[in-house]
Amino acid sequence: MLLSAMDRREFLKYFGAGTATALIAACTGKKQESKATEEYKKQVEPPLGQMTYRTNHKTGDIVSLLGYGMMRLPTVGEGSARENPDDIDQEMVNRQVDYAIEHGLNYFDTSPAYCRGLSERCTGIALSRHKRSEYFVATKLSNFNEATWSREASIEMYHNSMKELQVDYIDYYLLHGIGMGGMEALKGRYLQNGVLDFLLEERKAGRIRNLGFSYHGDIEVFDYLLSLNNKYQWDFVQIELNYLDWEYANEINSRNTDARYLYGRLHDLDIPAVIMEPLLGGRLANLPQYLVKELKAKDPERSVASWAFRYAGTPKGVLTVLSGMTYMEHLKDNLLSYCPLKPLSEEDMRYLDTEIARKIVGLENIPCNDCKYCMPCPYGVDIPGIFVHYNKCKNEGILPRDAGDPEYRTNRRKYLISLDRAIARDRQPDHCIGCGQCEPHCPQKIRIPRELQKLDQMIEELKRTSD
Repeated sequence: MLLSAMDRREFLKYFGAGTATALIAACTGKKQESKATEEYKKQVEPPLGQMTYRTNHKTGDIVSLLGYGMMRLPTVGEGSARENPDDIDQEMVNRQVDYAIEHGLNYFDTSPAYCRGLSERCTGIALSRHKRSEYFVATKLSNFNEATWSREASIEMYHNSMKELQVDYIDYYLLHGIGMGGMEALKGRYLQNGVLDFLLEERKAGRIRNLGFSYHGDIEVFDYLLSLNNKYQWDFVQIELNYLDWEYANEINSRNTDARYLYGRLHDLDIPAVIMEPLLGGRLANLPQYLVKELKAKDPERSVASWAFRYAGTPKGVLTVLSGMTYMEHLKDNLLSYCPLKPLSEEDMRYLDTEIARKIVGLENIPCNDCKYCMPCPYGVDIPGIFVHYNKCKNEGILPRDAGDPEYRTNRRKYLISLDRAIARDRQPDHCIGCGQCEPHCPQKIRIPRELQKLDQMIEELKRTSD
């Protein structure tokens, strides 16, 4: 079953050609991800009735530790993932939501900006087939475009979310991506227009059950909103937390904030934390083979991804951990991590966020989370696909290095062939003209045109090298 896509011009007009349009392609995966890995093929069925739950002490909600991020929804057809990101497979969405609820998952996170504006609708269709008491739904006020900063436009977006989700109240409502655009954007989107005051009244009336915000970017904005916690009484806050970002987020990128600080601030204020990016867009599930062997030696029965999920789910005060689960295999593996959760010891936590994290940082990969906020590229460049492919080859040790290396010729061929298989020729780095439209929307603050230019130069040099 297909959901017809919102007209592109209508979507860009509604959400703007800036930050929100970068989310257009975020509902899709990559073609190479469409086949389960051998590890997934061997997985056992997650048990029923074993989900780990956390209680939101602010409101008494009993929430599943695993939350479903409705940002990377399954698409129709083997080749549709990147070429036709609008062809959402509603039948598969329904099946996966049914399976998740059957196994105790009850938190579903969406946004009016995800999947070209279709995520809320798809989520509403899937969830409306279940009793309202069986799930909590979270969505966001994604008024990134200045054209939607007015009180009227923002309130219209809020009411439209209820319509698309087929609900008369929203369990968890977020100010979306505070910090992006700094204090000026915060004031324009939520404060000066009276929108935050409106949302507080909606919470008081019961149409919003929990009010919070998600954070990306300027730490001044994060600290400012927390300084007003006595006034706003935040019910939860959504942050990025994983074992790489715990100590090294700022080292990887000076404009990022270490998760230790973000979590610590929430812990001190006794505000429940909702966790996003536990796998860093899949980077912590696709480690170099020598690290995979190291983790497998410690726990042969667990997947590599499970280490990251257990790390994110262990800390006190974590309410739920979100995962964008495109495929049923991902859903099952994540359920195995939390049905029930076997908390990590303090020793294992430090092993991951110091020893393993230090080795990952040493790889000096491009810090791309495959969130697709940079997309769509006006010139068709598959930005996240290129970065993910580069990191994958580097992790697997097939990235060509010095021409004097005995493996250079073999790795050169492997890299060029795998690049053409993973990324269509007309979507490779040489098609970037350096317009810079993508760069302001990257939560990791990657200097995208510069990185693409460097990769293009490397690829051209490899092509000039004779066999």
